[in-house]
Amino acid sequence: QVQLVESGGGLVQPGGSLRLSCTASGTFFRISTMGWYRQAPGKQRELVASITSEGYINIAAFGKGRFTISRENTKNTVYLQMSSLKPEDTAVYYCKAVVRHSGYSYTFEDYWGQGTQVTVSS
Repeated sequence: QVQLVESGGGLVQPGGSLRLSCTASGTFFRISTMGWYRQAPGKQRELVASITSEGYINIAAFGKGRFTISRENTKNTVYLQMSSLKPEDTAVYYCKAVVRHSGYSYTFEDYWGQGTQVTVSS
């Protein structure tokens, strides 16, 4: 089993910044892609940003220029640095890891964190 623990959410004023962290633990061979998704009330969960183990990055259009994603492979940790936050960024932010359990198989499984609330409000 794999557990993802997120931290760093909270209340911030418009224009402010937050840094989210997510660390994976458990037994696995390797983590492929790690990413952040968000879900606002009444809306579908959407991709915020993702990063592969090789460092290839994908950031949603709404986050370009404001959000950056990075990871420390040796710590199985991914970060999301958010700046110039807007009220519409308010959502629960979820960490996702695509895990390869065995070096003998190319089977991958998705794991999700419990979510961390980000509220942007004055």
